[in-house]
Amino acid sequence: MYTPQPFKPDRAASLAFAEARGFGLACAWDGGKPIASALPFYLSYADDGTPRALFHVARHNPLVKLAGGAPWLLAVTGADAYVSPDWYVSPDQVPTWLYQAVHLTGPVRTLSGEELAVQIDVLTGKFEDWLLPKEPWTSAKMTAARLEAMKKAIVGLEMTVEEVEGSFKLNQHKSEPDFAAVGNALALQAEAGARQIAALMRDVRPQAFTTTQTEMTSLQGGV
Repeated sequence: MYTPQPFKPDRAASLAFAEARGFGLACAWDGGKPIASALPFYLSYADDGTPRALFHVARHNPLVKLAGGAPWLLAVTGADAYVSPDWYVSPDQVPTWLYQAVHLTGPVRTLSGEELAVQIDVLTGKFEDWLLPKEPWTSAKMTAARLEAMKKAIVGLEMTVEEVEGSFKLNQHKSEPDFAAVGNALALQAEAGARQIAALMRDVRPQAFTTTQTEMTSLQGGV
């Protein structure tokens, strides 16, 4: 992943983003072309702190045959938004796109049946927690026969994450007036991703918006 220094998050922030997002694109090379599938996942950690990404795919997914071979890439993306040059205070700006993305890379192995059973419950539990206070769904709510049939139709996989790369491109390199102007413009857009990026920009550099507001108030007071 190409990431200019101003946009590069640290390893902990990248992993936290990936875990919070919990959905990505698993990519592998079959020797002739790339193979990819979008899927949910969760992270766990080995005793030595090595991250592991756990997920599953349909048994007939071509990715299954690629486990145990060359390393895979798990690409995780978040909100994104287009930025118009017209939104900047400074002249001679260019169009750009703001976004968050993390790439996890490492070898992948197939899980045993017992490991898959645990993975199903942990993965489901993660996302059911998002729906609280709804009573969480668990695999125990399925009949034994249906649960076994479901497990036979999927294959559990675990990536040992050897490389963590991130790019949180939020215009961090821009001046405070330009940064605030773009953030304020994005906050007014109808597209949800634009408003999410605007909120992230306020989290990254809240002083830019405070300074801009103070200057505007001062100018209004002087009129």
